[in-house]
Amino acid sequence: MQNERFTKKEKSWILYDVANSAYVMLATALLSLYFKYLSPSDNLSSVWGFTNVIVTVIAVFLCPILGTYADFSKKKSIFMTFALIGICSCGLLSLFSLISKFAIAGILFLIIYIITEVGFASANVFYDSMLNDITTDENMHRVSANGFAWGYICSCIPFAFCLLAYVLGTMVPGLEWFEGYAFTIGCLITAVWWLFFTLPLLKNYEQTNFMPRPEKPIKETFKRIGSIFGEFKKNKKALLFLIAFFFYIDGVHTIIKMATALGTDLGFDQVKLVIMLFVTQFVAFPCALIFGKLASKISCEKLLLVAISAYTAIGVFTVFLAEQWQCWILVVSVGMFQGGVQAMSRSYFTKLIPADKTGEFFGIYDIFGKSAAILGLGLTSLLGIFFPLSEANGFNISLLPLPVLFAIGLILFLVSMKVPATNQENSCKNDQLNEEE
Repeated sequence: MQNERFTKKEKSWILYDVANSAYVMLATALLSLYFKYLSPSDNLSSVWGFTNVIVTVIAVFLCPILGTYADFSKKKSIFMTFALIGICSCGLLSLFSLISKFAIAGILFLIIYIITEVGFASANVFYDSMLNDITTDENMHRVSANGFAWGYICSCIPFAFCLLAYVLGTMVPGLEWFEGYAFTIGCLITAVWWLFFTLPLLKNYEQTNFMPRPEKPIKETFKRIGSIFGEFKKNKKALLFLIAFFFYIDGVHTIIKMATALGTDLGFDQVKLVIMLFVTQFVAFPCALIFGKLASKISCEKLLLVAISAYTAIGVFTVFLAEQWQCWILVVSVGMFQGGVQAMSRSYFTKLIPADKTGEFFGIYDIFGKSAAILGLGLTSLLGIFFPLSEANGFNISLLPLPVLFAIGLILFLVSMKVPATNQENSCKNDQLNEEE
């Protein structure tokens, strides 16, 4: 029987999802519009897409190094360092509305945005790898799903104030001067929220699974990065899953990063787009919890298969997106499966890897997740230059990579399901037992 009540460590871990989800909401809904305010562009999706490609490249190089080093009992301190980099940079973004009249404001904004994203992404490497330390193998799927679920719903609280400020500055006659200050308020509120809900994890987390600290940890870190790929040869199920994950999570991240920018280029009302993101969060909350509950009764692999299949259909739908009513169908559909596919992927991978090497394995996990975004964002941004969404007529050529990549991920995941788990200690045998019961 699963314990329905979470421990203090589990609650603290879940609260960090509440913390950083506020920034995800801000970045998804408003930061691209903030950049457009500072530096007006007719092709916002391409500029924003290429910026996020730069973020991804940096994260890809950092993640395996940081993750491997963290396994030498330094996970909490490095996690907090990068979380603070993200939080402080988010607060710094608030200042750019004050210098919006200068041409260089847009470029400087993108630089600070990149730093914020790198801090956010790097902190998440350690956060994800903490899952093995704070909960039991049986409760892992439920804790992971609750992290995403409560992150979705609670991020709406600070974002409601951000949205109110934005609406005042863009829709109320006579308050046009307030638009820049609306972005300032949004960044400050988000930074404070992010910091406040990070503190419980900082206080209560203790790393219980780690490797003995060597005399030269930095040198040993680089040695282990090379050896980790050798371990994947022995754990073919984890390797095949990561390759599948590379493709299907690409589409997920592309939709999250580009939602507002793509909608803007399609000519949709910006305020309605932001409201649609609210709807996505509210739908995602119960659906992520449902996935967590179902994981105790149905194989995690089958739940992932359902979510990836659904996203493949969503990818096809986006290619034909043209009307705002279609956008409502899209946001509800994304909300139903977004939390499930992310939560199940995280906890499923945790079960496939050794408990004392979660940092380095999640460093590689984040390489596959973040580098996938280079492909999706890069392809959609590049095609957007030649086939702008603003000129599309019911068939969005620049969005064709989405269904293709989801389909490849789906096929590869089906292949990985047929491979037996080699890591007996952390395999998904509990999933099989639950299904038999």
